[in-house]
Amino acid sequence: MRDIAAIEREVIEVDLFVRALQRAYDYDFGQYAPASLQRRIRQLAVQLECPSISALTARALHEPELLPRLLEGLTVPVSEMFRDPAVFRALREQVLPVLASYPHINIWQAGCARGEEAYSLAILLEEAGLYERSRIYATDLSADALRRAEEGIYSMQEAQQWSRNYQASGGTHSLADYYRARYGLLKLDQRLRRNITFAQHNLVSDKVFCEAHLVMCRNVLIYFSNPLQNRCLGLFRDSLVRGGFLCLGLRESIDYASNAAHFVALDPRLRLYRLTGLPTATGLAR
Repeated sequence: MRDIAAIEREVIEVDLFVRALQRAYDYDFGQYAPASLQRRIRQLAVQLECPSISALTARALHEPELLPRLLEGLTVPVSEMFRDPAVFRALREQVLPVLASYPHINIWQAGCARGEEAYSLAILLEEAGLYERSRIYATDLSADALRRAEEGIYSMQEAQQWSRNYQASGGTHSLADYYRARYGLLKLDQRLRRNITFAQHNLVSDKVFCEAHLVMCRNVLIYFSNPLQNRCLGLFRDSLVRGGFLCLGLRESIDYASNAAHFVALDPRLRLYRLTGLPTATGLAR
């Protein structure tokens, strides 16, 4: 077990690392949840063979080419297609029929990682006959994650689980209809890419990205502090049209954020909400 002095020293090192990234590159991780941020910084130090977080800080300052690797390690760009199939079934059965009443549909997927859920949304819209009048704005902090998202190439090892997810979400075809497999990799049909715009956006410091009928931000807020979660909810509120939908991760709660008062729960179990336009008297409906 480490002594108290070592623990306190590491806290100081983490603080200096965060400040270095902010001052050198204008990336602010100061409002991320401290425990998970500290764990990921520690993992980065090990992966980059740095004997301490202070050594990692020095490399971050003197080796700017390391920045994409640091951002990837800090933002956890991990996802899968049709993750939590019940959520995608609810989008298919409850949300898309409402969105179908709009002449044009904008969806903002904030924190898209490597694009798995953006392509899942494209398939949902395609199968609902809505994709030609839809635009998916898929944003992430990490330029490297966005580059990989644009490629739409993933390991075939994921295909079996993703196919099960797709069928459980109410898919009407075979997921294999949407990709080609070769050399242990799957490449998604580039036609799915035609109405997706991938762009860099920082939820910590950037402003509203677009006007949207649906905002998806799943398993991102869980890494943020409560004030930053509340800021993001304010961004989503300001992005959504009245009656627009918000979809969060299953482990994420907004109950204690003041901006949650602008939303009512459509399905609290699936973290699916609608914007009311005005703050509710008692906060979130349950």
